[in-house]
Amino acid sequence: MKTIGVVGAGQMGSGIAQVAAVSGYSVLLYDAFPGVAEKSAQRMKASLDKLLAKGKLDQEKHDFAVDAVKVVEDLADVAQADLVVEAAVEDVGLKKELFSALDKLATPDVILASNTSSISLTEIASATSRPDKVIGMHFFNPAPVMKLLEVVKGYLTSQETIDTILEVGKQMGKVTVVAVDKAGFIVNRILDPMLNEAIFLLEEGVGTAEDIDNGMKFGCNHPMGPLALTDLIGLDVLLAVMEVLYREYGDSKYRPAPLLKKMVRAGKLGKKTGEGFFKY
Repeated sequence: MKTIGVVGAGQMGSGIAQVAAVSGYSVLLYDAFPGVAEKSAQRMKASLDKLLAKGKLDQEKHDFAVDAVKVVEDLADVAQADLVVEAAVEDVGLKKELFSALDKLATPDVILASNTSSISLTEIASATSRPDKVIGMHFFNPAPVMKLLEVVKGYLTSQETIDTILEVGKQMGKVTVVAVDKAGFIVNRILDPMLNEAIFLLEEGVGTAEDIDNGMKFGCNHPMGPLALTDLIGLDVLLAVMEVLYREYGDSKYRPAPLLKKMVRAGKLGKKTGEGFFKY
């Protein structure tokens, strides 16, 4: 495993690319929208420069990581990697379309991974001729900082593929957990309903945004309150996950809060738009 391709150069994709480059892998970075991958690479270099200046990255690793990331303009180019990690939006149709295309472009030994936080890996794998080599690599935001890598095995994912990705995670310095392919996997199955419940509390007037967040920070020792965390993740991302959970399990406990839907429709998505439950 020498080269990792990343499809999608948004916040998660660029973070994954940075982690891979710092860990000694060559990286092929692709985004369907022109100019996005180039801007992502520039932000990545600025991030690496800051880590160097703070002494958190030595000169050798810095220089390697900067040179390791190559922006490519065609999906066929990124398919030349040994491992391709998809980091597109949480849309099952889009992911299946991407995996079908990658399956046709990549050689049979290439592993195809998804950074999905909730969508079935088994369904994504069904769009390919290599379901044994399709796996979930769920990184957490921001990927260069968060230590966890949730490895998700689809119904037909082989043990060899799982072992290979666990080794990649180790090389990246991540703590790995293995989850079975059920909607939400381990972390989001627990976390996202809690975030959604905090929004219900705000909507019902049980507490202010500040009081709800302080209650969890100082009562449960959480480093960040649930509403601030939702702003960081993106309200649209949380809504997408809750809709998947609600659809997959058919249980009303996963029903997205009406206020969450309303704010997404209004374009108040959190930090990335400058306003969510708090202003930035």
